[in-house]
Amino acid sequence: MEHLHAYWRMEYIQAPKPETGGSPFAGLAASGNDRAALILHRRPHTFLILNRFPYNAGHLLALPYREVADLTDLSTEEASDLMAIVTDGKEILRRALQPDGYNIGLNLGRTAGAGIPSHLHFHIVPRWRGDTNFMPVIGNTRVLPQSLDAMWERLSAHPPAKRADT
Repeated sequence: MEHLHAYWRMEYIQAPKPETGGSPFAGLAASGNDRAALILHRRPHTFLILNRFPYNAGHLLALPYREVADLTDLSTEEASDLMAIVTDGKEILRRALQPDGYNIGLNLGRTAGAGIPSHLHFHIVPRWRGDTNFMPVIGNTRVLPQSLDAMWERLSAHPPAKRADT
């Protein structure tokens, strides 16, 4: 095994990081234009949005309207609604794209990889056999086969089935 040493990195890791102001998600939810905001689906306490910086085609984010940083900050209703919209997002992807699998998860805190730590959000990423190739590794580039606009159209044509809890 080879080792790559980057001793300078510890200084960067331990340096104080400036906080950015607020969550861009709250403004999107209140924009009044779901298509422009890439919002696919809404529930009483949560909404589902296409990720503008996707890992894979169809990458969705599920989040509460209220800006909260941790799961323990959610009300019981918000937590239940958040799980329901994650399920809705998976169902939309299944119906529209028929992926072979999914990565579903969240990163809590900047150190855990949260790009916007003040507003927790689940990632719902559709996966297909063979969807990983050399481009992200060698070229630091992701190849997405469809524009966000076209993907919004495709996914919005497959709303989740009505459930007994709604």
